[in-house]
Amino acid sequence: ANSVKLILTFFLVFSTPENDCSTFYLIRHAEKVRTDKSNKDPKLNNKGIARALSWNEYFADKEISKIYSTNFKRTLETIKPIQESTDLYPMIYSPSDIDYENFVTSNKGEVVLIVGHSNTIPDFVNGLIKDSIYSQIDDLNNSNLYIVNICDYNISHKLIQVN
Repeated sequence: ANSVKLILTFFLVFSTPENDCSTFYLIRHAEKVRTDKSNKDPKLNNKGIARALSWNEYFADKEISKIYSTNFKRTLETIKPIQESTDLYPMIYSPSDIDYENFVTSNKGEVVLIVGHSNTIPDFVNGLIKDSIYSQIDDLNNSNLYIVNICDYNISHKLIQVN
C-alpha cells in the first residue's frame, strides 16, 4: 500500500495537468442582412446562416466547453448551431466591460468560443495576448478565426481564414 501511495504522490507532484492550458477561439458574427442601414440589430442573411452551419462543422471536434457572445441577433444566430450540437448556453458579455486577466483566470483549462464584431474581436484578442497586434476586421470579412492558447505564462496566437 505504501508503494502505491508513493507512486501516486510522485505522479501528483511531477505531473503538470493539461487543464492548466486554455484555448480561446474568437470569431466575428456571420454575414448579416444589410438592407436597412438604420437597423442596429439585424439577423443573419442566407450566406450568414450557411456560415453559421459551417462554423458548427469546424468546431465539432474542438471540444468547446464555454461560449461567450454579445447580445445581438447576428452573434447569437452565428453560434446557434454550435449551441444546439453542444448543449452549451452562451454567456453574454459586453466588449467594453472585460477584465482580461480575470477572464483568462476564470476560463483556465477551458476551450472557449467567443463571438463578437469586426471592431471588438481584434481588441479582445489583443487583450488576451497582452499585445496590440490585431487591427479591426474589414466589414466584409466574416471568415477570420483567431486562436489563442495560454498555458501558464506561455501565450501563443494565430489568425487563420475559415471559409
